[in-house]
Amino acid sequence: MEHFTILRNTDKPDTRTVAEDISAYLRSYGKETLVCLDGSEIPDNTDCVLVLGGDGTLLRAAKAVVGRQIPLLGINLGTLGYLAEVDVPRVRPALDKLIAEEYQIEKRMMLTGQIIHDGEVIYKSEALNDIVLRRKKPMRTFVFRNSVNGIYLNEYRADGMIVSTATGSTGYSLSVGGPIVSPSANLMLMTPIAAHVLNTRSVILSEDDQVEVEIGEGKTGSCKKAATVSFDGSEQHYLDTGDRVLIRRANKSTRILKINNISFLEVLRRKLSE
Repeated sequence: MEHFTILRNTDKPDTRTVAEDISAYLRSYGKETLVCLDGSEIPDNTDCVLVLGGDGTLLRAAKAVVGRQIPLLGINLGTLGYLAEVDVPRVRPALDKLIAEEYQIEKRMMLTGQIIHDGEVIYKSEALNDIVLRRKKPMRTFVFRNSVNGIYLNEYRADGMIVSTATGSTGYSLSVGGPIVSPSANLMLMTPIAAHVLNTRSVILSEDDQVEVEIGEGKTGSCKKAATVSFDGSEQHYLDTGDRVLIRRANKSTRILKINNISFLEVLRRKLSE
């Protein structure tokens, strides 16, 4: 690797100093570095993006390089993350491994979602973690109708629905009772948010399945801007009653650099003991 881009989270004040230290260290080995604050600034000749922040920053970086297959290495400046595996005291040993080409690249499955309004696709995007549909109107619940491969599955009167990858199983899906899945698995999880029924379970689907979530009517009937859909917690879009979101595996993937021999189970054990 010769060309490194350092993407730092400006909300964390320590990232500037860490970025400067990393840049100086890499340049001492003859490597080219660029520090940027926005994913749109990442040049195409980048061999590796060093993401300074946390898992949220890495998710934004994944969206910025989607389709370019540039690997990402997360450097965590907060608590231990599931995606950002390197903490600040271990940055230089991690850089030494990058320079020596001692690393592995994990390919993580992504989702692609299409918003359909009046029978037309009006927006589409990708997500590494999840695509989340939530009610917009306060104090109202809506029916979320779910189909898989064109076959009706179920419906929930709920606050929302989460469709996540295995990588995203440790995110929002986990917080509402979804299962934890090894990120190496290629599958989709459907998890309702605060469903108004006694028996709710996540549904685990194949990577080849296509999920459709339709916004049904609320207690007062049809509604404009009844719900929102977001991709990895950003890119929020409004949905009217009757709008549908089609979700399937994306043709693109996110490439995550693995430097340490820390397994997902060890990271999970640490997180669960916090």
